[in-house]
Amino acid sequence: MADPILIAKSAHEILLLPSMANRHGLIAGATGTGKTVTLQALAEGFSKLGVPVFMADVKGDLAGISQAGGQSTKVRERFRQLGLEETGFAACPVTFWDVYGETGHPVRATVSEMGPLLLSRQLQLNETQAGVLNIVFRVADEQGMLLLDLKDLRAMVQFVGENASQFTAAYGNVSPASIGAIQRGLLTLEGQGGAKFFGEPALNFADLLQTDSSGRGVVNILSADRLLQAPKTYSTLLLWMLSELFENLPEAGDMPVPKLVFFFDEAHLLFADAPPALLEKIEQVVRLIRSKGVGVFFVTQNPQDIPDRVLGQLGNRVQHALRAFTPRDQKAIRAAAETFRVNPKIDTETVLTQLAVGEALVSLLDERGQPTIVERAFVVPPRSQIGPIAPEQRKQLLASSLVAGVYEQMVDRESAYERLGATHAKPPAIEKEEPGFFAKIFGGGSTPAARPATGRGRQPEGLGTTMAKSAVRTIGSSIGREIVRGVLGSIFGGRRR
Repeated sequence: MADPILIAKSAHEILLLPSMANRHGLIAGATGTGKTVTLQALAEGFSKLGVPVFMADVKGDLAGISQAGGQSTKVRERFRQLGLEETGFAACPVTFWDVYGETGHPVRATVSEMGPLLLSRQLQLNETQAGVLNIVFRVADEQGMLLLDLKDLRAMVQFVGENASQFTAAYGNVSPASIGAIQRGLLTLEGQGGAKFFGEPALNFADLLQTDSSGRGVVNILSADRLLQAPKTYSTLLLWMLSELFENLPEAGDMPVPKLVFFFDEAHLLFADAPPALLEKIEQVVRLIRSKGVGVFFVTQNPQDIPDRVLGQLGNRVQHALRAFTPRDQKAIRAAAETFRVNPKIDTETVLTQLAVGEALVSLLDERGQPTIVERAFVVPPRSQIGPIAPEQRKQLLASSLVAGVYEQMVDRESAYERLGATHAKPPAIEKEEPGFFAKIFGGGSTPAARPATGRGRQPEGLGTTMAKSAVRTIGSSIGREIVRGVLGSIFGGRRR
């Protein structure tokens, strides 16, 4: 059994059991109360156990985990206060990622992988416009048109709009107003960095599950300070990554340690203005991803930022101070206090407003999966550096990374944009399935050979693979949804417009 992670200390040590880490968790508290340090300390603890970690760096100060700590007098003072040894300061292995490709390795996805549901939220489309986007994806699928980058999607939207009368009978009404709204949204998305995010080589999620030569889990840090300026893009990106992990990882059941721990910082952005259908799917992913061996920790200022259906699944909680400046704040404090298992020795509601920086109310799951009695304690500081690193240090880490050179060069192969440009937008006929075609896909016949994977960077799909996936997409079964786009990328959930 793996050693527990020391989270905090009061009169005694408060330990997180690694086998309970995939029951998810919450780190909450007002600005400046110590959430980021708590996140870093947890990530460091998982890395030492050989568990890879993913987290977004929204303030630019998590990169210090890549360097040995011990320089801060405040950190050493806290170690002395808690009666801990002031030794063993060490760095964690780190891989930096960046959608813009400036301070980390590029993160990319294809338009098809993202799917119409998540794209609709990212483009801030209403229900009718989202329905038209579903039609665009359906037409592309059935015609074997690869949607890889934004110019592919723009071309496909234009094609469907120009030939709307040809598709209305089969798919539903396609209005010029909806086509225009989608195109305007795509232009905005491109200005927010979408042109760099959508394309190939797409992220191979196996590259997030690395360990170093010493067996320590690699801490994957996504640079999100610029990305946070487009909050819907930020939350959609992280939600897409979480859903892709859910789809790609095999069932694992209960494990002594997680396969991966995913920290979702600024979690309130995920749920803000999310339609009910998306909230339902988020809840589904959070509930089921535990069986894949993935633990998810939401980091936010107030527990009320998390919907009750999701909050109820977060068993491990570290609650830093909350402020009671307004009646709404006071109500939030009462609600937060009531979620903990009562400790008769402390008044939880009062203590929540009195906690010092780095101090928290902590309740973790025991070996039976039950929440422990809430305790007031100081979070143990990390033994890595707290704060940002120099550009030269980051550059050296990027050069020596396990994925150095894999994602830096974008690939632009023939896809919908090139094919539609060659055919000048004459709508191809909707063909019926060839006899025995589905049998070939699911067994009993030969299929086009897939390109061999190298283990570094996802390989582009061939047209044969795309055609097979297109056929699967038309089935509408749970199997089809799982194989193709997954629980959050499915084209089958919305009504047609």
